[in-house]
Amino acid sequence: MASPKEKRRPKSKGAQQADVKTSPSERKKSFKTLSNIPVERVYTPDHLKDTDYLKDIGFPGEYPYLRGIHPTGYRGRLWTMRMFAGFGTAEETNTRFKYLLDSGQTGLSVAFDMPTLYGYDTDDPPAAGEFGKCGVAVSSLADMEALFDGIPLDKITTSMTINGPAAIIWAMYIVAAEKQGVAPGSLGGTIQNDILKEYSAQNEYIFPPEPSMRLVTDTIEFATQHMPRWNPISISGYHIREAGSTAVQEMAFTLADGFEYVRWCLERELDIDDFAPRLSFFFNVHNNFFEEIAKFRAARKVWAQEMRERFGARNPKSWWMRFHAQTAGYALTAQQPENNIVRVSLQAMAAVLGGCQSLHTNSMDEAWALPSEKAVLLALRTQQVIAEESGVADTVDPLGGSYYLETLTRQLESGAYDYFRRIEDLGGVIRAIESGFLQREIADAAYSYQRELDRREQITVGINAYITDDQANIPLLKVDMEGESRQVRRLKEVRRRRDDREVKVTLQALEKAARGSENLMPPILDAVKAYATLGEIMGVFRHQYGEYVPTWGI
Repeated sequence: MASPKEKRRPKSKGAQQADVKTSPSERKKSFKTLSNIPVERVYTPDHLKDTDYLKDIGFPGEYPYLRGIHPTGYRGRLWTMRMFAGFGTAEETNTRFKYLLDSGQTGLSVAFDMPTLYGYDTDDPPAAGEFGKCGVAVSSLADMEALFDGIPLDKITTSMTINGPAAIIWAMYIVAAEKQGVAPGSLGGTIQNDILKEYSAQNEYIFPPEPSMRLVTDTIEFATQHMPRWNPISISGYHIREAGSTAVQEMAFTLADGFEYVRWCLERELDIDDFAPRLSFFFNVHNNFFEEIAKFRAARKVWAQEMRERFGARNPKSWWMRFHAQTAGYALTAQQPENNIVRVSLQAMAAVLGGCQSLHTNSMDEAWALPSEKAVLLALRTQQVIAEESGVADTVDPLGGSYYLETLTRQLESGAYDYFRRIEDLGGVIRAIESGFLQREIADAAYSYQRELDRREQITVGINAYITDDQANIPLLKVDMEGESRQVRRLKEVRRRRDDREVKVTLQALEKAARGSENLMPPILDAVKAYATLGEIMGVFRHQYGEYVPTWGI
């Protein structure tokens, strides 16, 4: 009989290979990630034989930051629990914000309705029928004041998911804070402000790329000079993934967009180590657990390498890729909605193991409607259970060193560089957008994934397998459509009480600035302080820049 020690002795590589060849058949012909990266049966040190640990992986808090940007990880500070919220009127959303803060949320995240996202006032004809359905309506400074009434803006951080009109909404937030007595330099938070991904994925663009990029660069410059605690952009892969991209595409296209913003800022003659530490990112967390963790680790490394080697940044904080994550809305199902609780839990765990700085967890009912109070609390509690009960926050990068995870991280890094080369060959990100390259790549990936679902090569529980006849019976949030009347009344009252001459003067000054090359944030702030509305300020830009109509598909 073999001794216990002999029983524990590992088999030789040749014996292991023999076992693989002679083992029983497997349940699928092939295994792969959602990015079509083949998954082998077993991973060994041979997969990492060319890896230089200090150069390629390193330690947490040290270049190239693959294992995290902070040496203590979550042992020093947990991620910010930032639940995305907004619906109906400013007052209704203000109530939801206070409920979430009272429930232990540690940062705010604002969802805006469709008219606001496209730069229209609630009573503009194109806004008809869309009030408050996918977020809160903000048409003027008065709405922003109501939205944050009773919330101390010097003590919390706020993220705002807004792109085309980002500079104006940000100006409203700044002025609302000043009316609370909070100076701009004391404000912390983020505006999404990532216009490039709108052209390739979400399609909420307004102006052509060049003037849109000018506005983004103006906000980055203004924040660099006046608001050191603010992130003036959140370079977003989330919507690229929601449009159907793979994890590799999400990472590659997001980082390529980031490099393009850096180029524009350098052309403005901004010092890279002045603005780069305030660039932030926003990623999706989909279902393939290990691929998502590998994506975050690879993205951190690639960003650090490029910022140091290609762009010459010298401040280590310029090399940091700080990111917010949100669980995948695309993965939620209306059928068997309770299954979404499980999906979101796994996705949230992947975000934490990947080292996110802040996290939103979707609610189980979001495939049906805006989240109810009960559902959003359960989604927040999911994060709190992970943070306080699971133990995953007790050590940094706990899956680091896994043969599979390290191999997958290298494969995602390689896939990103392949896309960078293709984008550069096309003349850069804007040319790749105008030619339709990015859009076609995403569309092809979405089509391929849907085909795999149709053929049951990919399984979604409750959709193409394990189907039941049970009807969903969950309480849904209903937006009070009477709120639209209240919103319009406030808008009319703003127009009645303000100084119309001052509004006219500030809008004329903004139009003159738009024709020139000066930073547009100061004249936007002046117009906001005069209570010019969102639609009026955007009207100046629409007149000056026109609206973008893509031609690549024509």
